[in-house]
Amino acid sequence: MSDHSLLETIESPDQLRRLERRQLPALADQLRAFLIESVSKTGGHLSSNLGTVELSIALHYVFDTPRDRLVWDVGHQTYGHKTLTGRRDAMATLRKFGGISGFPKRSESEYDTFGTAHSSTSISAALGMAVAARAEGSKRHSVAVIGDGAMSAGMAFEALNNAGDMSGLRLLVILNDNEMSISPPVGALTRIFARLMSGSTVSAARRAGGRVLGVAPPMLELARKVEEHVKGMIAPGTLFEEFGFHYYGPIDGHDLDALVPTLQNLRKLEGPQFLHIITRKGQGYKLAEADPILYHGVSRFDHTSGIDTKPSSGRASPTYTQIFGDWLCDMAARDDRLMAVTPAMREGSGMVRFAEEYPERYFDVGIAEQHALTFAAGLACEGLKPVVAIYSTFLQRAYDQLIHDIALQNLPVTFAIDRAGLVGADGATHHGAFDLSYLQCIPNMVVMAPSDENECRQMLYTAYCHAGPAAVRYPRGKGMGTPPLAEMKALPIGKGEIRRRGSRIALLAVGSMLGPALEAGERLDATVANLRFVKPLDHKLIRELAADHEFLVTIEENSVAGGVGGEIVRCLEGCELHPRTLQLGLPDAFVDHGEQVQLLASIGLDAEHIAARVRKFTGAGE
Repeated sequence: MSDHSLLETIESPDQLRRLERRQLPALADQLRAFLIESVSKTGGHLSSNLGTVELSIALHYVFDTPRDRLVWDVGHQTYGHKTLTGRRDAMATLRKFGGISGFPKRSESEYDTFGTAHSSTSISAALGMAVAARAEGSKRHSVAVIGDGAMSAGMAFEALNNAGDMSGLRLLVILNDNEMSISPPVGALTRIFARLMSGSTVSAARRAGGRVLGVAPPMLELARKVEEHVKGMIAPGTLFEEFGFHYYGPIDGHDLDALVPTLQNLRKLEGPQFLHIITRKGQGYKLAEADPILYHGVSRFDHTSGIDTKPSSGRASPTYTQIFGDWLCDMAARDDRLMAVTPAMREGSGMVRFAEEYPERYFDVGIAEQHALTFAAGLACEGLKPVVAIYSTFLQRAYDQLIHDIALQNLPVTFAIDRAGLVGADGATHHGAFDLSYLQCIPNMVVMAPSDENECRQMLYTAYCHAGPAAVRYPRGKGMGTPPLAEMKALPIGKGEIRRRGSRIALLAVGSMLGPALEAGERLDATVANLRFVKPLDHKLIRELAADHEFLVTIEENSVAGGVGGEIVRCLEGCELHPRTLQLGLPDAFVDHGEQVQLLASIGLDAEHIAARVRKFTGAGE
């Protein structure tokens, strides 16, 4: 077989496993070139996927997938895996409406054994699969691939703690370390050490040594301590050994001559194994190697010249994320009690400038959402003013801390909740579909949703001035184009506003839905209200609208189930007038990926569909 077109011959890992090992480096080069070209056309995660090319090849080459289970943590580094498992042609549809997902998805392929997109779940899932295999009497393996960032989350260590206490498992955890944060330099010594330590000779020697020294327990304990001490000097594996894993590495994750034999040796072993590999984000693409953050998540670009970072000639309106970042710096200049907290989302949450200007007041706690909230609660207890910048779906991971540690104690913590509503190409795992539902039921919470950029700035100030917990939830991208005012004024808590006067029909819009509601209101000659506050609701305004209109229509970019519409209906209980009420929002289903505009239209939340749905509900003609 000619090496120049290896990738085109691979439709499944079975075909990959038929290759000679000497052909794998050429396949890696072709796969890396394919990913660069493909992602430049579709957008997506680039740096992380270029860093796992060799690992993807080695895993499918050594393990009998899909019988052996591969679980990729976070899953944003699985484009090579997808390409090698029969989805090469489908990569042209990556993250597009109706196309394949940018993350592992069980319904998409049997090789995607576990759906991932949020971090630190892989070891727990792989452990469950390994226990299931043991219960079945199966010899199949379970492999978890987790990055050094995801290892900062408590859940990963909970799984390690559980796994290390079990016997008879065929479980391998691979730490994909791409920051060299805990590793010595990679070289021949570490590669040879890893291969030797993973070999059957060393394992046999361990077992024999245990039998021989077992008759003299003090000698056995001394030998164990000496082994751990020597290994600790060579490799940072003592921590994982203490959890009950056999640690191997670190090895170069881009060296197939190291990866393949090591994995082959590890596949022969029973018990929890831990392999530490070193990779480089953006490997093989100089531009991404030089700036892996810029090339982490990309839109379409020319891969020959790279991403154009020059500012556009026109003055573009800021995104909601930029509005928050600017407000954060402005507020910090006013109040030295402000402390900013984020769970590893400095760039995504717009905090780069703040981190540079106020490094002593900036706290990136890693991928540890639970800790982030309780840490903020501790700050608030001592009179400081924490601002937690977090994505809507990531806040879900700290719900207990939100309730017990912050709301129950009525602590003044400000939540800047980004990526609320439909986020687009990242899909169901990242849509902020539930925050209004899960926030409005918590006592002491104030919950706001801005309809434009200036309102976002003023709401952040309002939340910060509030004496208890307050949240501002805003969508990804840009708003209605309303310039934010430099002056900041606190809004009256729980007060909405009328934005358009009409007759018969009243549209009650929440946050991002005001724009399409105003457009639909023009078509329907309807009254349009901007609720502003989800909690507390403006009961007075709602009842006035109920008294003056035959139909009330609530519109929210949040799950209808448990959403704002239901609370508005409840608000009207006991009123003499009962207008017919239509609740519009996200369906009781997980919305797939695609462009935000496409997704809103597909579920009937753009202006055209809102107007049509209201006409049908009211029985009005076109």
